[in-house]
Amino acid sequence: MTPLWKLSLVVPYEAAEAFSDALEAAIWPEVLAVTTTEAEPGSSPLVKTASDWNEVEAHGLWRIEALYAEEPEEDALRETIARAEKETGTTAQGIHVDPVPDEDWVARSLEGLEPVRAGRFFVYGSHDAAKLPSGAIPLLVDAGQAFGTGHHETTAGCLEFISEMLRPGVPLNALDIGTGTGVLAIAIAKLAHVNVLASDIDPVAVAVTKANARANGVGPFVTALTAKGFGHTGLAARAPYDLIVANILARPLVSLAPAFRAHMKPGGTLILSGTLRSQENMVAGAMRMQGLRLVSRKPKGDWVTLRMER
Repeated sequence: MTPLWKLSLVVPYEAAEAFSDALEAAIWPEVLAVTTTEAEPGSSPLVKTASDWNEVEAHGLWRIEALYAEEPEEDALRETIARAEKETGTTAQGIHVDPVPDEDWVARSLEGLEPVRAGRFFVYGSHDAAKLPSGAIPLLVDAGQAFGTGHHETTAGCLEFISEMLRPGVPLNALDIGTGTGVLAIAIAKLAHVNVLASDIDPVAVAVTKANARANGVGPFVTALTAKGFGHTGLAARAPYDLIVANILARPLVSLAPAFRAHMKPGGTLILSGTLRSQENMVAGAMRMQGLRLVSRKPKGDWVTLRMER
């Protein structure tokens, strides 16, 4: 089987976002995914930000990892890294590229993934089918080619808000942007018994969402399509929405702020995640500039999920 390839490098916290953005923005080599994690968790002190809510470990080293479908050209990769080094005045450490076989990556992603309880939902893989608790709404999501198994703090935060807000039988026009595995769209369909539109920039994620919706018994209720942001006529055709959920990244959320408002009903709800606590003020501020107000927030680890209303 053709292997995937993983780039790994280490930079100080304050430079991590710039390096992550540079790798994501590079036209070549084209990246499948970029993750940012502490290189030595718990080793750096907490520092307060402008908001008392936000405390981040901002003095340690962070590891940037990028996943590629084929071995990236060394010269192109070095050029991308060099641009980030020049921008930040930081030299990346520990740069190496290694093959990661597809079968090993998927298997490892399943290892140790315990089922997750988020509000009324129970997110589990097929290997944990025997653990379903009575009274919970089951969401079957196996790790695979798309992101969002429910185990990440951002997905769990969104599921908790959905669990708190929605009631069966209440009419609802819902949209899930950046759907990944489709877990949030499936949760809305299962709980509210309504049709949900789901979109993702990645056609693989769209295919995975359709398969997961069928596996969870809500295939006819979830429509998935490939789109960047609101750049598809199908999204505009279904607007305005009572509920929009977007679990992506902070910068895309900010850029989509005007479109969120334009596609929401007055009184509609916007659930946002994929945001680090250090980015909360930036994201919430962008939404407030569009007339959206913060109703509630769910901090989980380094991440925060926001509930906004128009």
